[in-house]
Amino acid sequence: MEVFRRSVNRFIRFTRRHLWTSGGVDKNKLLVHNLQKYGVIKSKKVAEVMEAIDRGLFVPPGNDPYFDSPMPIGYNATISAPHMHATCLELLQEHLQPGMHALDVGSGTGYLTACFAMMVGPEGRAVGVEHIPELRDSSIDNIKRSAAASLLEQGSLSVHVGDGRQGWQQFAPYNAIHVGAAASEIPPSLIEQLKPGGRMVIPVGNFFQDLQVVDKQLDGSVNVRSETSVRYVPLTSRAAQLRGS
Repeated sequence: MEVFRRSVNRFIRFTRRHLWTSGGVDKNKLLVHNLQKYGVIKSKKVAEVMEAIDRGLFVPPGNDPYFDSPMPIGYNATISAPHMHATCLELLQEHLQPGMHALDVGSGTGYLTACFAMMVGPEGRAVGVEHIPELRDSSIDNIKRSAAASLLEQGSLSVHVGDGRQGWQQFAPYNAIHVGAAASEIPPSLIEQLKPGGRMVIPVGNFFQDLQVVDKQLDGSVNVRSETSVRYVPLTSRAAQLRGS
């Protein structure tokens, strides 16, 4: 994990110096190229989907979408830094094969939900859950402008208003679950909705947080390991999020 942290730190320093000279699409490709160069993206599939889904369509105006940092998206929420999105896609890629089901909890701007949809394809199902209706609505607008638009139109991609801590039972079980905010403990409903053989990535902790990888075995038992230290906004109720507490 120390090697991973050093690679990410080198990448962040690089982006601060070099990512500001080309147009949006070119910047997105350069972002992906450098995530590969610094070892954050390892697989061809993750590189392809992050090139296809332009991050610039999912970051509110006033922020540089290709800068490797979390960005505010309103309502005391953020979109994760590109290296965290890449890390989560790498961790989940074997569980995002065509025809599989994926759940994105705290889907925010819809970026990672769109990536999931591209990976599981029209025969699969990608589901975003966001408890701020305004964010859900704007995420759908973002997705409509992206390469995942046809999947939204066909119905294999959907975004819903709800408490993500409860998952989204309608399309369970899920081969892959991503949680985009830090829980004090892993929500039991998400473990229940994870398919045997599936994987969840979720930041866990309060002030000190770890990105945890949760694997459900075929017999229903669960293995949990820590991938790396992280810093996310808390996974909480809609009212508490709007209060900023």
